[in-house]
Amino acid sequence: MKKNKASAPAKALGKRTWAQTWKLIWKNKMVYLMLLPVLVYYILFHYKPMYGIIIAFMDYSPRKGILGSEWVGFEHFANFFGGYYFGRLLGNTLKLSFATLIFGFPVPILLALLINELTSKKFSKIVQTITYMPHFVSMVVLCAMIRQFVASNGFITQFMVQFFGYDGKNLLAVGRFWIPIYVISNIWQGAGWGSIVYLAALTGIDSQLYDAAKVDGANKWNQVIHVTIPSILPTIIIMLIMRIGQIMGVGYEKTILLYNDGILEVADIISTYVYRMGLLQRQFSFSTAVGLFNSVVNFILVVIANKISKKTTETSLW
Repeated sequence: MKKNKASAPAKALGKRTWAQTWKLIWKNKMVYLMLLPVLVYYILFHYKPMYGIIIAFMDYSPRKGILGSEWVGFEHFANFFGGYYFGRLLGNTLKLSFATLIFGFPVPILLALLINELTSKKFSKIVQTITYMPHFVSMVVLCAMIRQFVASNGFITQFMVQFFGYDGKNLLAVGRFWIPIYVISNIWQGAGWGSIVYLAALTGIDSQLYDAAKVDGANKWNQVIHVTIPSILPTIIIMLIMRIGQIMGVGYEKTILLYNDGILEVADIISTYVYRMGLLQRQFSFSTAVGLFNSVVNFILVVIANKISKKTTETSLW
């Protein structure tokens, strides 16, 4: 009886809270209505297609449909793990992703720090505009430009011929240049856009911290080390956790547009393999199984990175 009496006010409070919440929602219904297209988009294109994941455990046939296809369990996963290309695909994916992470992740941070130190606002805006521009270039156009730059008569190849004694061969035809070309072009395209998050974090730093550091005799370098970086460290950690969750998901668009048969041994990754098997060879179940494996590994990496970050820095996604 005591429990019922004690819980009655709590229930009443809960009802009042829900009533107030719905009243607030109704009051701002036009604002919430603007959210509707976003919700519809995610439901139709992100949640509804998840039903199709079950074909990874089927011998799917478009003629029979999902409900009429035969269940095969983990057969496609076993074929992938035991396949000839598994080791190569996994190795290439990890090499490319870790190279992009190690060399590409710090660049937007450094760029944001450099822009933040500019005293001229006009020059700062010019620098930001120039560095943002490559992000808005179409991937197809970007890859076409890269192909021209590294062709036998391209200016990058000719530069290497003049100063490094290179033989003049198309750089995309040489396997050892694949990762540098991918990573450097990735940095060029995304560094400016990626710096926006860190520039926003820099604007939130209390100026009194810099004043206190100056009083203590700190120069510009010491201010960056002891004030700026610690202040934006939570943002850096969050972005790093999210990036770790994409280690197995290197985008296939750029790779497909740049690689060729001559460098397939080093450029073929899991996402391009899924593209070939799924769309070109129409092995829908097998490609879905490989894609699901990719997603599961990325999810596990995010959870692990988030847990480690929460224990060591008390900063996490959840």
